[in-house]
Amino acid sequence: MSQGPAPYGAPITLEAAKKVMAAAEAEANANNWSVVIYILDSGGNAVMLHRLDNTQYGSLVVAEGKARTALNFRRPSKAFQDLIAGGGPAHGFLTFSNITAVQGGLPIIIDGKIIGAIGVSGVTSAQDEQIAGAGIKALGG
Repeated sequence: MSQGPAPYGAPITLEAAKKVMAAAEAEANANNWSVVIYILDSGGNAVMLHRLDNTQYGSLVVAEGKARTALNFRRPSKAFQDLIAGGGPAHGFLTFSNITAVQGGLPIIIDGKIIGAIGVSGVTSAQDEQIAGAGIKALGG
């Protein structure tokens, strides 16, 4: 039997968020990608936001949406992208105003608990998630 998504934990600290942000930025810079990186704590509060130079303004809203989707539903935002791509009743998710069904948002899980989430927007969705994953990896997650 599946145990389901990880439970919420204490909010990510500023120091931990700085580590995530630095690693995510390093990944973006290493690939010359202009993106927005948005980090939320486990309560849904913004902890950090960086818009790298020359990133489109629309990515501010998309990165936040990806992070909120990953946090609120305790799974990567790609899960909704995949459900919708499968067709059928999953298309109903398109009517929800609080889901950004695009890859690039990940919950930040440490010691089995969600302490926050990261959303990235600005390049392809797979590249956005690559950046988010690099950030999380800095915490050992």
